[in-house]
This record gives sequence, C-alpha cells and structure tokens, in this order.
Amino acid sequence: MDTVISVRNLNKTYDSGFQALKQLDLDIRKGEIFALLGPNGAGKTTLISIICGIVRPTAGTVLAGGFDIQQQYRAARSKIGLVPQELTTDAFETVWATVTFSRGLFGKPRNPAHIERILKDLSLWDKRNDKIMALSGGMKRRVMIAKALSHEPEILFLDEPTAGVDVELRRDMWQLVEQLRERGVTIILTTHYIQEAEELADRIGVINHGKLVLVDEKNALMQKLGKRELHVQLATPLTRIPDALSALPLTLSEDGLEITFTFDARDEQSGIAPLLRQLEDNGIEFRDLRTRESSLEDIFVHLVHESRNAETTAGRESA
Repeated sequence: MDTVISVRNLNKTYDSGFQALKQLDLDIRKGEIFALLGPNGAGKTTLISIICGIVRPTAGTVLAGGFDIQQQYRAARSKIGLVPQELTTDAFETVWATVTFSRGLFGKPRNPAHIERILKDLSLWDKRNDKIMALSGGMKRRVMIAKALSHEPEILFLDEPTAGVDVELRRDMWQLVEQLRERGVTIILTTHYIQEAEELADRIGVINHGKLVLVDEKNALMQKLGKRELHVQLATPLTRIPDALSALPLTLSEDGLEITFTFDARDEQSGIAPLLRQLEDNGIEFRDLRTRESSLEDIFVHLVHESRNAETTAGRESA
C-alpha cells in the first residue's frame, strides 16, 4: 500500500528546552484510518502540528502526499484537512459563508454542490444560514469538520474531534469517517476515547514522552498483547490460594469468593481444563465461570506504563 505521509528523524525542542518529539519515524498508508494514542503531553498535538505545517520541527523531514511540508508547503498543505481541538470560527459569519470561504483559502473554485453535501453529511444543512455565534458547541464542532473537508483533502487529521460532544455527534462522526475512508481519504485520529480507536482504526500508534512506543495493525496488536481472564466464582470463600495451585497465574479477590486465571489468548492450550481439575482435586467448589478478553484500553494502559518505567530506568542509569 502506498505511503501518503512519511516522517523521518523528527525532533522538536521548544525554546524552554522541553523536547516534545525525539527521533520519531512514522509512515501512514494511503486510505487507512490511523489512530494515534497517548496520554496528555505525550507529543500527539505537536506531531500533528508539524505535519500540518503549523509548527516547525527542530530536525527531520515530513512528506505529505509526496511533498515536503517545509520546502513545498503550499502543495503539501493543500492535501491536508485539519480539525483541531480548539473551536476557532468567525462568530459573525453564517455556516455556509464560513465553509465556502475556507474552500477559497486553498485556491479551490466555487463548488456549491460539494459544500451542500458536506453540510448534509454533518447534519448542518438546516443551519446553513445561521451565524456561528448562535450554534451550540456540538454544532460548532461540526462546522470545524466541514471547514476541514471544504477543499476536498486527501488526508484528514481529527485531533480529539469528539472531546466533550454528545453521543449523537460521536455516532455521526464515526459514520462520516467510514464514508470518507470509502472515498479514499486517509484519516489520522487522536482520541481519549479508546473505544473510537478500537471501533474505527486499521492501525494503532502509541506515543509517550515524544517517542513512538509501538505501531501495529489493530487486530495484530490485540492478538499479540491481548490476554484473556477466566473468573471463577467460588461456592465458599478462600483465605488464600492453596500451595498446590501457587505456581499458576492466579489471583484471589479481596472477599475470597473469586479466583482469576490469566492466560494467553493465542495459546491453543489455555490451561483451563487442568485448572478446573486441580480445583476439584483440592476440594474447591465453584458456582460460575466467565471469561473476559483484554480491550484496547487495557493494552494502551499497559504500554504507557511500560514506557514510563523504561524512561525512569534510563534516567536513573544516566544519573
């Protein structure tokens, strides 16, 4: 699959001395939905701002649609639509005028049919003659998305697009993202709603402390790092795990009424049958069994935790 965004050896150090990005490499494929995850301050917005030409890197190169974002800014930027976190629109303009003007900024000829389609896709058509100042926060967010799509970009960045919005808009956003992907638009999504990434993304990138911790196919990531848990509800409480079972990956709940057995979802030999036999051999009766598989959120938390531990260890060694 063709690469539409190529990032090489990207560094960003601000005047304060804070290093936001560190030797970052990333390729994003044409037509995919790529979810960029990371805690606050991890470098997500800085990375997006550099790719979109808003922030200058300290070092490194970025190609967007085959154009260098610094040396060929206008050509590269014309390929990109950006929906930022902040709601920044002209409060006294109408929805129609705002979106139409945004298209003109990129030198695109007038195309009322295209603007109409965008507004209808975003449930803004009935608001087209309303001034921005009269709209709710959710409607203003929709206008920001319409502006980003006005010049028919090949690449769309959605930086926390559903932060603080209602469930209806979030659902509309998901539907719109799928429609755009079908048209061949490449979408880069940052979100704190892990469910969005799990629902929409083809690939996942996790960034922390300015470094990419991992980039992988979503399904492959779930298989490689996902764990499954067997929860065994006991008939009578235990005070501790019996010595005969101490070698197994078991944890006992605080009330002693549930044992949790963790196993690899990829392993054909899960170990469940031997566990149940050992419980019976040790006179432990159970009332119910249920399984739970790791979510993307579990994996994300695990990766960030590991990254923090690695940073702490590296800091101690350098000291």
